[in-house]
Amino acid sequence: MATKSLKARHDELALNNKQLEILNGGPFKEGELPYFKDKLDEIGQFPLRPKKLEILQINVGYMCNQVCEHCHVDAGPDRKEIMTKETMKLCLEVIKNTGAHTLDLTGGAPEMNPNFRWFVEEASKAGIKDFIVRSNLTIIRANKKYYDLPEFFKKHKIHVISSMPHYTRGKTDKQRGDGVFDTSIRALQDLNAIGYGMPNSTLQLDLVYNPSGAFLPGDQGAMERDFKKALKDDFDIHFHQLFAITNLPIARFLDYLIASGNYEDYMYSLVEAYNPAAVKNVMCTNTISISWDGWLYDCDFNQMLGLKVNSSVKHIKDYNEDILNDRDIIVSQHCYGCTAGAGSSCQGNVI
Repeated sequence: MATKSLKARHDELALNNKQLEILNGGPFKEGELPYFKDKLDEIGQFPLRPKKLEILQINVGYMCNQVCEHCHVDAGPDRKEIMTKETMKLCLEVIKNTGAHTLDLTGGAPEMNPNFRWFVEEASKAGIKDFIVRSNLTIIRANKKYYDLPEFFKKHKIHVISSMPHYTRGKTDKQRGDGVFDTSIRALQDLNAIGYGMPNSTLQLDLVYNPSGAFLPGDQGAMERDFKKALKDDFDIHFHQLFAITNLPIARFLDYLIASGNYEDYMYSLVEAYNPAAVKNVMCTNTISISWDGWLYDCDFNQMLGLKVNSSVKHIKDYNEDILNDRDIIVSQHCYGCTAGAGSSCQGNVI
């Protein structure tokens, strides 16, 4: 996908017509595709309400060194949305006072924010128990200024979660671009070399799997065993856990579904795989998502759809955890993706 077309589409975050159709039920006949809110109502979970806040997920910018087919952020080298140091300072005040135990930094490639290291250093002093950075791996090898990232992560005891579509070159490069697999392997070897992902190591290294086509992920445990065996046998690479995440029908993955003629079938497959047992652990119930410009969302997916929290507190500058914990969570048809099968979250299966 050309970066010029991405820039033209994303000078400002806006819903395209197909995204609006999904939020309103999709181009289906009356009664064909049930509303997600009605599914929640059937089990007494509508409106969906937050539980105890555990995770602050902060998107520090949409800029990325890759343009992946499945990316729900539509990240790429042309994206200019970057969190400023001023907004980071507001986030730091929240981090110091939050009841959440986990800080989850994402992007784009979060490491490309020019103030990334400063922010990590300041946030590390705030007493967060689990500090996550979601790295695409290739950024570690993208430029010499990033070569020391593994040591930087180790210094601050960062929990590294990295995207790895498959343990084969063909499937990985198809989704993420030519040469990405080989670069990712070298980055994983760099992380292993300093202790990340090794057996009995406290330096946590987890991988994320997204399906490469219009289908749901398989069993997470079985895939983890396959990934571990293949990466160990072929490259002597170790990691701790594999998270299988369902692709939601938004942004670039939605473009793919439409272009390939798989949109309606995929929506039906999500509805057919709906599992009410997954509802109680969906990530929006224990997470607040903060965008690069400081707006607050129930989850990263709602952020990409521009669906700000249903609360009088909508921006980081007005942050009030008590008020936010008393809100109704905004749900729509894309939420089927988080409740299909074993459920899906940024930490993999919810069941």
